Amino acid sequence: MAAPPARARADYDYLIKLLLIGDSGQFIGGPISPSISSLDLRVGKSCLLLRFSDGSFTTSFITTIGIDFKIRTVELDGKRIKLQIWDTAGQERFRTITTAYYRGAMGILLVYDVTDESSFNNIRNWIRNIEQHASDNVNKILVGNKADMDESKRAVPTSKGQALADEYGIKFFETSAKTNLNVEQVFFSIARDIKQRLSETDSKPEDRTIKIKAEGEADAAEAQKSACCGS
Repeated sequence: MAAPPARARADYDYLIKLLLIGDSGQFIGGPISPSISSLDLRVGKSCLLLRFSDGSFTTSFITTIGIDFKIRTVELDGKRIKLQIWDTAGQERFRTITTAYYRGAMGILLVYDVTDESSFNNIRNWIRNIEQHASDNVNKILVGNKADMDESKRAVPTSKGQALADEYGIKFFETSAKTNLNVEQVFFSIARDIKQRLSETDSKPEDRTIKIKAEGEADAAEAQKSACCGS
């Protein structure tokens, strides 16, 4: 018997793989580049992911080691978008997962801490890393997290974040995972841009759904295997 149409099998119109990139809670096994020090840095990627996927916030995170991803399906412009959002921290210990982590990525959130200037300065290093491992047409967005902090603790002015985003031609948001400031807006914005790009370059969403789903599941299995072997 012939297989049912792809649309009948899928509960979404697009499956989009997003990555959260930025300085980790701790760098284990040394920095990933000479300009990133082995400091205890945390820009709040895991907090952003938890806030968006589960609607919750905690200050008691254990630094992520390896990779993790969560799923959330949203409605955008009449389409169901299934977001597979990957978070990694401390991946320097698992250097072999880097390629698998970036493969198939359609959007990347570059996250820094507005109270930590070094995490902002390292965004350029992360962009170079993206240029090396990700596809040329991957969508990027710059995110200054912890915008709820008192202004006396702020190290990176909003204007400086906007200037960097303008330099690379990408969108910019300041967020707070704690207060839920702009969290939904960031993920919806990049998802909408990716959906628009896909709709313009591919006239067969059914075929794209099957292909992206297969790639996403394969990437997850490969990255988890690599992380395990790398330990």
